[in-house]
Amino acid sequence: MAEKKLKAKTAALISQSTELKGLVSASSHVLDLACGTGRNGNWFAEQGCQVTYLDRDLSRLEQSDDSANISLLEWDLETNDAPTLPVNRYDVIVVFNYLHRPLFSQIIDAIKPGGLIIYETFTTEQATIGRPRNPNFLLKAGELKALFANWRWLHYSEGLMGELANASYKAQIIAQKPM
Repeated sequence: MAEKKLKAKTAALISQSTELKGLVSASSHVLDLACGTGRNGNWFAEQGCQVTYLDRDLSRLEQSDDSANISLLEWDLETNDAPTLPVNRYDVIVVFNYLHRPLFSQIIDAIKPGGLIIYETFTTEQATIGRPRNPNFLLKAGELKALFANWRWLHYSEGLMGELANASYKAQIIAQKPM
């Protein structure tokens, strides 16, 4: 008997967010950057949004059944010849558990004025309890907050998050780009 694959759950920062109500609509264009299985982009696709999934390897993508509003980009953004994200293209950019600092300026530029960043990843404290441990993949204290200092914050949190047995040190933000 074939084993049924469990579908990954949407991050609580998205699925339980009251801050997104009224700011995300079916006309929103969403970029799920470093999408992995697509769990977060799928939530937006289910809301009727146009979703672009971007990852260096899309083989793990479990995309939504409705592919009419779906775009796929298989890019390795960490190489010297990587394509550049288009300027003022996305209403929402979603990034989870991924950090490549040279992309921050592209991410900021790719969000339309009034658009949203939803970002969550590990902080340096994570190295004290588990992986990742490489400082290149860990935000410094207050780093995410500083990057979006002039944006309108809808949510910000930094510290130990999740159920105790599976808790991780992370920073997370939902912020709106100035008009």
